[in-house]
Amino acid sequence: MQEPTLYQEHLSSTRTEALFIVLTLVPLAAFAGRVQVAGLDGWSIALLLVAALFLFYSFNYRTLVIRIGPESLRLRFGLFEWAIPLENIETCAPDTLTLWRIGGAGIHFTPVAGRYRAMFNFLEYPRVVLLLKRKKGPVRDVVFSTAHPDEVIGLMRERISRPEHTRL
Repeated sequence: MQEPTLYQEHLSSTRTEALFIVLTLVPLAAFAGRVQVAGLDGWSIALLLVAALFLFYSFNYRTLVIRIGPESLRLRFGLFEWAIPLENIETCAPDTLTLWRIGGAGIHFTPVAGRYRAMFNFLEYPRVVLLLKRKKGPVRDVVFSTAHPDEVIGLMRERISRPEHTRL
């Protein structure tokens, strides 16, 4: 049974979608040209695989769903979902990391200041960073884009400051 929803946001980006479509079509066109010139060989198969990868990105990273419930925050990008129990969130704040460190839209993992981050993002939206009390695998921080960072941060801070979420 799914917990009640206190906040939900569906975030999408036409710019990111357009980028992934272009990144699908370019290697697909190169594949077609390569097959006409050289037949089906290793390079043409590699181009087709790159096109297939970006086609997957086009569908999978179309919408980021943010859902905050009484017990957890859930982030879902297509097939991938990350659930964070509120009791494991130490604090949350606006993310000030520059776009150069993010590595693009979608899901990324990167070290920042000695802490490993999982990032669910679109480039044109502000981001919120959650610092975890206990690592999830190597991940110490979770970052996600939102169109309403002040509302999300306010709700998260209210939820994680409650006594039932401060015990370990």
